[in-house]
Amino acid sequence: MVERPASAVKELVENSLDAGATQVTVRLENAGRTLIEVSDNGHGMDAESAAKSLLRHATSKITTSDDLLKILSYGFRGEALPSIASVSRMILSTGVADGARTVITVEEGEILAPTSEPGPRGTTIRVENLFGNVPARLKFLKTDATELSACVDAVNRFAVLRPDVAFKVEHHDSVVLRTSGIGDPLTALAEVWSTETARALVPISTSNGYASVTGFVSPPHLTKPTRAMQWLYVNGRAIKSRTLTAAIDQAYRSLTPDRRYPVVVLMVDLSPAELDINVSPTKSEVKFHREGGVFDAVRRGIKDALLSHGMIPSMEQIAAVNEALGLLSQPTMDFPAATSYAVTPQPHHPYTPSEPAQPTSDGQNAAQAELLDGLRILGQVDQTFIIAENRTSMLVIDQHVAHERILYEMLVNTRGSTPVERQQLISPESISVPRHVAQMVAEKLDEFAAVGYDIEPFGQDTLLVRSVPALGRGKGALQVLHDLLDEIAEGASQGGWTPSRDDVYIMCSCKMAIKAGDPLGHAEMQKLIEDLAQTENPYLCPHGRPITIVWPKSDIRRRFKR
Repeated sequence: MVERPASAVKELVENSLDAGATQVTVRLENAGRTLIEVSDNGHGMDAESAAKSLLRHATSKITTSDDLLKILSYGFRGEALPSIASVSRMILSTGVADGARTVITVEEGEILAPTSEPGPRGTTIRVENLFGNVPARLKFLKTDATELSACVDAVNRFAVLRPDVAFKVEHHDSVVLRTSGIGDPLTALAEVWSTETARALVPISTSNGYASVTGFVSPPHLTKPTRAMQWLYVNGRAIKSRTLTAAIDQAYRSLTPDRRYPVVVLMVDLSPAELDINVSPTKSEVKFHREGGVFDAVRRGIKDALLSHGMIPSMEQIAAVNEALGLLSQPTMDFPAATSYAVTPQPHHPYTPSEPAQPTSDGQNAAQAELLDGLRILGQVDQTFIIAENRTSMLVIDQHVAHERILYEMLVNTRGSTPVERQQLISPESISVPRHVAQMVAEKLDEFAAVGYDIEPFGQDTLLVRSVPALGRGKGALQVLHDLLDEIAEGASQGGWTPSRDDVYIMCSCKMAIKAGDPLGHAEMQKLIEDLAQTENPYLCPHGRPITIVWPKSDIRRRFKR
């Protein structure tokens, strides 16, 4: 079923690759709404085959029933072209050699008499006015930026999988993607993502006798806030798999921060008889006959790749570090009183003191006073939870979500009605992004400006950042911006999310807040709780997660029968 322009782009590009193309060009207008044209230099079709390709369930890729057990082509159902043609005006032009080409026009499912035209070997399929005869489907499409991002993302995944094919995507005569097709996987990754990301990746190549795994994985320090840059392929087909995702998580367990995800491009190959690719209509899911064998190949392959490149410490290295730490360990000393909670050993965390909002009611005043009455810091557990007591209760406070609540209210309550204070950069910082992401950001400059980022497009794949929110001093506000771009780009490609100003506030406060695992001194924890007490809701973060657990001392005494 054709759900959106990206669905049609994916099906047409797959046909080009099945035809042995080494050059594929995709032209779009209005993000595919009014035009999708895919041209290739593949082997083409003769007049008879061209006519059959427009009939439902007619395919040249399956000749016997045995072929269903060893499917290696992208298409095999014979549904893509008829489905697209039924909701558009389609023009198919194809030829098996330079010279005359067969041209067949389909008007909303009605096949017209074929004609001919001169042209090169290969196939060009032109799809005009997609969903023109089913306007109800148009209502479900997102903005042009979102639909264009989804189209480009579909081609990006083919470009990484097939570095031997030169891909080009044009939108209104502007090139948003171009790959060289020289056959080098890292070059293709650099063209799709960025040179910086490609250079940081580690190659992986392994086999356990059941499945072979090749591709690239990132070192533990290179992570993203979402799984948008975890691309998985099975037998040359882009797929989603809980089994493979779980294997990746297992391989990186204890190596990457919580809620951060490594960059991964994995190509898994195994016997076609060992999997079912007919699980979903979009063929984006597969079912493995032996999930354990695939899980093991991926997990062990990633571990071995990281270890061979020195990215996982050996037992000897761990023992040496522990011994050195034992010699250097000294009794913990109390911190002096401080007015802010800035952690000197870790300057990349911005423990900026809040500007408390004025109490809005006597009830809120009373709640704040009760929280702070007799406050005493007892310590920190797992460098994540602050343990404290006040006159009536014992308190357990999640330091990350507490700071997130403080920063969120700074943006929304005390500064939401006026521009966020900005810190001008000494010189503009440039950020390289895929072209479709740059175009999408160009349409949302006001949203970024609202939270303190002064951004302007610079060329087709670069953004210039002239200022950052002053709230982010010392935290690496540019890294926060990178994370925001990653999340927004993923939301756009999936068509499920366009951020509001409040969404951006929540993301900024989450990413600028101190993290689980950050060590804090007593004075820092004291100031954090004091600032938390000034917020409108010191018990829930903007995402709705609990901040503070209160255990009344009276209940503790009762449980111990005192």
